[in-house]
Amino acid sequence: MKELQPLFNFDEMATKNANSNGLTGQNIISVDQFDRDKLDYVFARAREMRELVQRVGGCDLLKGNILTALFYEPSTRTSASFIAAMERLGGSVIPITQGVQFSSVSKGETLADTIRTLEQYSDVIVLRHPETGSAQMAADYASIPVINAGDGAGEHPTQALLDLFTIREELGTLDGLKVAMVGDLRYGRTVHSLTKLLLQYNVSLRFVSPEILRMPLSIMNQVIDAKVNVRETHDVADVIENADVLYVTRVQKERFSDLSQYEQVKDQYEITTELMGQAKEKMVIMHPLPRVGEIHYNVDKDPRAAYFRQVQNGMFIRMALLAAVLGKA
Repeated sequence: MKELQPLFNFDEMATKNANSNGLTGQNIISVDQFDRDKLDYVFARAREMRELVQRVGGCDLLKGNILTALFYEPSTRTSASFIAAMERLGGSVIPITQGVQFSSVSKGETLADTIRTLEQYSDVIVLRHPETGSAQMAADYASIPVINAGDGAGEHPTQALLDLFTIREELGTLDGLKVAMVGDLRYGRTVHSLTKLLLQYNVSLRFVSPEILRMPLSIMNQVIDAKVNVRETHDVADVIENADVLYVTRVQKERFSDLSQYEQVKDQYEITTELMGQAKEKMVIMHPLPRVGEIHYNVDKDPRAAYFRQVQNGMFIRMALLAAVLGKA
């Protein structure tokens, strides 16, 4: 009788760290760490993780490893997907995702001391913090890998990776696409990171925002230096017909020092079924979520609406990253 082969060879999966493109033991702070080879590697591992979850639910690849999720800002999707990713791979989680104000932080403990304390219990720390540059500072003090889950208005590298992966899986390619980003481009760390990743591909970019929420000059200079076709506008109607990707973001109230400015721009954009009627038959609309009125709920029925598939992809990408960083690709 022919011997049945296992669905997944976990020993073989674990040995792939030799080909992990330098991610083992590394911090994940910025998308600047990823070239096309590393992106291809992470995406291939994410597809394996998707198949793993679909077929057997999970495995013990990271059994014995502990992740600390340290979130100084509210989070639903990022914190939940990191926790799910670690537990799907057999690891454990210390979740400090609510009530940070009741921890030693309220006693005046510095981020550096918090990190140096938590690393005594952990193998990897996932950090979200309101200050730009906080993830790098944490990494400077840590002796275990730190993964940036969002640092103020700076970057959100794992979100950008899942966004890029979603575009690739939805449209079958990344080259030759016209990508339009809509909403809060000034404070939206997701669009900052995604834009930088897209510069590695042959794309055209369209930035749609109110004047006070334009893409930061530092990002625009990188786009111009990369000689990417780019244009700015205030009107979604200027880009909807030709866009392959419509990436919509909320206006981030928490980043405004003057709330009167927020009130002026908070309702400037709403993607409706009527507006989507002008879009290509084959395209995708994405949103990092949460949405606060930028996409009408009727659009959810549109097969081009990819934002909840985008959410699920986040778990697969984070599974792939955790396995790679912990040396168990």
